[in-house]
Order: sequence, then C-alpha cells, then structure tokens
Amino acid sequence: MTSMNAGDPGTTQPSPTTGPGSQSRPGSPTVAVVATTPETAVADMGRAMDLAGVGEFLSPEIKTFLKVNISWQHWFPACSTTPWQIEGVTKALEARGHKDLVAAHNGTVVVDSYEGEFKNKHKAAQEKVGLPDIHLDSEPNGWIDYRPKAEMLVLDDIFPEGIQIPESFPGTNIVHLPTMKTHVFTTMTGAMKNAFGGLLHRKRHWTHSVIHETLTDLLAIQKEIHPGLFAVMDGTFAGDGPGPRAMRWHIKDRILASNDQVAIDAVAAKMMGFDPMSIKFIRLAHERGLGCGDVSQINIVGEDISQVNWQFTGVENTFASRGQKLIYWGPLKPLEKLLLRSPIVGWAFLASNLYHNGYWLKTKGRRRIKAALETDWGKLFQSY
Repeated sequence: MTSMNAGDPGTTQPSPTTGPGSQSRPGSPTVAVVATTPETAVADMGRAMDLAGVGEFLSPEIKTFLKVNISWQHWFPACSTTPWQIEGVTKALEARGHKDLVAAHNGTVVVDSYEGEFKNKHKAAQEKVGLPDIHLDSEPNGWIDYRPKAEMLVLDDIFPEGIQIPESFPGTNIVHLPTMKTHVFTTMTGAMKNAFGGLLHRKRHWTHSVIHETLTDLLAIQKEIHPGLFAVMDGTFAGDGPGPRAMRWHIKDRILASNDQVAIDAVAAKMMGFDPMSIKFIRLAHERGLGCGDVSQINIVGEDISQVNWQFTGVENTFASRGQKLIYWGPLKPLEKLLLRSPIVGWAFLASNLYHNGYWLKTKGRRRIKAALETDWGKLFQSY
C-alpha cells in the first residue's frame, strides 16, 4: 500500500514540459495532469483547472454545482471525492468570480448520502469554505420529466414511462469531482460515471446491465441541460482492483482536469494501464461525438504521461459483484426483473451491505484504512 516513487515504472516525476499531447491540436480537447503534494493539493486544484482552461467553459454568472462522488458512506482511499478536492475547487472557482456554488450529493440504494457526507469529510470541507449543499434525493430538490433531444441508446427503453432528472440541474454548470479508480462493471470510473449518481433517480440500478450505453446517454443529456461542463479528478490516492469499494489503494499524487468528460476519462484510463478505446463507454461516447476518447488526439498539458502505466487490473471481482454479473450477463439474466426490479429487490441491497459493510470492511478494509491514515495524505484527511 505504498506509493510508486522515483524510478518506478508506474509514475512520472514533475516536469516543466508537457506530455505527448502538448503539441497544440486546434479543436482537440485539453486534459491537464499535474503533480501534487498534501501541502499544495488545494492550490494545485486551481492550477490544474487553469491549465485546462476552466475560464473558457464555466461562466461565473451561472449557478454551478460541484457534483460530489460518493461510492461508500465509509471513508476508504480513492473511493469518494476528497475533502481537499472540494476545498480546492471551491476556492479556485471563487477566485475566478463564481459566487453561486453548491455541492450536490446523491445517495444510492446502499449508500446514505448524509452519513457519507460526514464520514468522508465532505461536510467538514464544505463548512470550511462556506459551501452550501443539496442532497438530490431529498427535499427541496424534486425530479422532473425530461425528453432528450438526442437519440437515446437505452434509457428510453429502460424507463418507458419517462426519464426524470433533478429539477435544479437544467441551466446550471456542473463540475464533476471523481477519483481515479477501477470498477467491477466499467473497468474504470471517472467523470462520465459520476453523472450516474445524481442525474438518475434511485432506480438507476435498473441500468447496470447496459451501464456503458447508459453513461453515454447521460452525457448526451448533460450536454443538453448544462451550459458548462467540467471535471477535476483526484488521483492523490488511486484505487485498483474490484472497485469502487473493495480496492487496493496506491499513492499517485496526481490531479487531472478537463472540460471534456470523455477525454479526462480516457487519459485516466491510459494512466491506469488500460486502452481507453477498449472501454465501451469511452468508445461509444467518442463515436457519438460527445468527446474524445483517442488519447493521441488529446492535448495533454502539465505532466508527461507518455510512459505512465500503473498496471491496474479491471477484471477482478468481489463475491458480491460475481453474483450481480450472473444476473446482469449470466445464466440468471431471465430472472433480472424478478430479482432486481420487483418488491423482493431488498435481498440484493441486504446482501451488498452484509458483504461490504459486514465482512469486507471489518476484515481487509479496516487494515487498509489504518495503513492509509498513517500516510501524509491520510493525515491531511484527518485534519478536516
């Protein structure tokens, strides 16, 4: 559980030069990759945002939501948005003239957003910078019907009664705050999947069997309802293995930023050791013109990532995810509606909680958390 340091094949060192994408390509998106430390992380958030040209994409005259990533109500390295992410991005936007900023949280069928906001130090960071928040699953937020202009790949079929989105979202900017980690369903998860929590209601688990198409549909919707889209990804801790919870953490000391949700995910995937265009949601979004998934066509500024390969694995499973995959893509597929979309669905939520909160957290998770808290990043977390 230690960082890959100088000389390790999985990391780069701070460099005054830009990466292989540094040669400007007119019309190509920019992704900033910057090195950071616990002492400079808050300021480095703003540095990454400036390198990615945040001022071109987010008008300070428009209300801006900071979309917090919550994968677990318990703190685990790389699992959810970091408190220094919230503090740094808020301060950076305020310094650039933004006055109407709100943190947006969402719960899931297995994660309580209020408990998660507290245990992940999100609330502490928000209070430190005076950032108000909203929980999208709770009042005063409501849900409204939305008819996308773009052709949907799957959402129209999954929700024939209509797609619903948060009533507070249309006409606002969104800044996604994901972390760099792997995922049992999507290989890796980043900016695009951060919209999965929040933009869809609590029946979003109905879409897991077509998760890649769902993420593509959600990005199309975001481009219709948000005047400005941006993402700041935290890779201080990065997660490898059967994410987004039961992971092995690594210290990577990186921050990424971009207005292109596809491009930032592609660059993160490349750094983790994956071929971005082999990840279906990145390829689909690229093919539909929603962003750039081809790293060779992305302007990468800041760090040189040409030789970066963290050699993460995106094929591991937990006991819980093996069961889910049997239902979504295996021999239990004919029973999916009965098992996951009927009144008996509670068994699945109970099983997930028993495994993650009852078994894994108290065995492997506890040891990994203890080790992480002893690092400089862990000490920074505890300072909030």
